[in-house]
Amino acid sequence: MAENNILEANDSNWAELIENQEKPMVVMFYLPTCVHCKEIEPYFRDYSIEFHESCTFVMMNGLDSPMTARKYGVRGTPTFKFFCKGRAIKEQVGLVYPSILRQSIEELIKHGDECVLHTSPMPDEVSPYE
Repeated sequence: MAENNILEANDSNWAELIENQEKPMVVMFYLPTCVHCKEIEPYFRDYSIEFHESCTFVMMNGLDSPMTARKYGVRGTPTFKFFCKGRAIKEQVGLVYPSILRQSIEELIKHGDECVLHTSPMPDEVSPYE
């Protein structure tokens, strides 16, 4: 059942997904071999069930989606990006405590619309290599 609450995104469907998203969105960038990703993933799945009415949950494999990961400056996994109205407004990198991830999701749901109005957007491209 948890699988139904999490969308799997990739480079080819990302633009359509982000453009058509009405609800706040949490994206977990991961790698299949990432031990820390596997540790936090069950919590992410639990939160996707708990908060599915208020927030969209997305997982993105960094190996399958290198352009999107690079666009958002993902340098390590897991990386959680928090979006409101299509704009990245916050991120958490690494194995965060589940309670901190949960709190960030709750804050996104509660204050996301307001936050996007008062936050400088994160740069779309931060890579010096292009």
